[in-house]
Amino acid sequence: MLHPLLRASALLVPALLISNLTQAAETRYPIQDTPLTGGAGSVTQHDQNAYSLPLANMSMTKRLDFSVGNSFFRNPWVVAPASTDARDGLGPLFNTNSCQGCHLKDGRGHAPASPETPSVSLFLRLSVPADAERDADFLREHGLMPAPVYGGQLQTSAIPGMKPEADMIVEWQSVTETLADGTEVVMRKPVYRIENPNYGPLPENLLTSPRVAPPMIGLGLVEAIPESALLANEDPDDANGDGISGRANRVWDRVAEQTVVGRFGWKAGQPNIMQQSMDAFAGDMGLTSTVAQATDCTPQQQCERFPDGGDPEVTDKVANFINFYATSLAVPTRRDMDAADVQQGAKLFNDIGCAACHTPSFTTGQSERPELSGQVIWPYSDFLLHDMGPGLADGRPEFLADGNEWRTPPLWGLGMTKVVNPLAGFLHDGRAETVEHAILWHDGEARPAADQYRQLPADQRDALIRFLNSL
Repeated sequence: MLHPLLRASALLVPALLISNLTQAAETRYPIQDTPLTGGAGSVTQHDQNAYSLPLANMSMTKRLDFSVGNSFFRNPWVVAPASTDARDGLGPLFNTNSCQGCHLKDGRGHAPASPETPSVSLFLRLSVPADAERDADFLREHGLMPAPVYGGQLQTSAIPGMKPEADMIVEWQSVTETLADGTEVVMRKPVYRIENPNYGPLPENLLTSPRVAPPMIGLGLVEAIPESALLANEDPDDANGDGISGRANRVWDRVAEQTVVGRFGWKAGQPNIMQQSMDAFAGDMGLTSTVAQATDCTPQQQCERFPDGGDPEVTDKVANFINFYATSLAVPTRRDMDAADVQQGAKLFNDIGCAACHTPSFTTGQSERPELSGQVIWPYSDFLLHDMGPGLADGRPEFLADGNEWRTPPLWGLGMTKVVNPLAGFLHDGRAETVEHAILWHDGEARPAADQYRQLPADQRDALIRFLNSL
């Protein structure tokens, strides 16, 4: 439980800042007036398959490509050599054997419920501190310094004849938040350990970052947002005095061979879905591709002893099918958006400052794919980096993102999260079991908005949650 002095100070939000946030909300942030959250491609299915449908405005001929991509995304990859030569080469080190293994029904993953529960859709990213000057060239293209021997990600599984890197253990502690009206909210806080390392001792200066698989919907639409539209929301020095200082991450695009704005991943560390997907194949499944030509298995682990699935293991043809699938998953339409309490919650969302980071709307630019072009979309994210405070910090930099910063996650489809995966949790590590828990974990730049939520009466808190669950 929070110390009484800390609890009291948390409730003392400066009146001027509240006034500024409310005034900004009234002038800058629209309230959604259409159920078509993902533009003309939005879908009206609201069951367990709500995240797995193709864009509604996509041609029937393109749906065949979508189905092929789905088969490679859903079906397991196997150890080489195998008769299934289009899907062999798994490992030797890996976390899961299929994309669907982490992105359950194309939705959000979940943290293990206990130390004894295997972790399937949550893993640990690894690195060690880098020297900004000495390692400048390496950091420009990789964004971090991988851990010696263990690389950039902890692989907890291995093919026969190979040992996993180690075991990841998650234990939970209880944290109680007391709201202004006396309501007590019991939340959980994760504590991570790495046990049984099989390739020598872990570095003493090891940096770790837990990551749960995010939902897959709307990725092609996000990719189609003009870079200029994202940069228009940057305010790294808080020039407007609203307490929000979002900034874009700048990351290396391997195909373009240049630094661009990052927009995917928990720290916006990826420039596009192709690179994000191929890095997941390399890190999560131990599969090479043209875009990611090396896996996370280091020379000390001698993975070259085992047969591979070809060079590359994920062919360009397969990679293109997977990329098409990942960029074609539709966003579900809003539900109950005209209900009085949902409309009240939408106004509260803007008034207390949530929309300052969770920017409601964008219009996509011109894309090679007409179904993604010129769409008015409602992702509720600025896709920028924000300091979320020490409670959520991982202490691990990634390109320009520091250890306190995270990309604002889009909220579209939020209300379908547990319909798609009943075990799913919120935030970067799945710690928040409910939307309210996620709000209460907000700190740093988001602390004023979270504090205003704490001060709302119960009926207004319920209205805000109803709005978020309508998305």
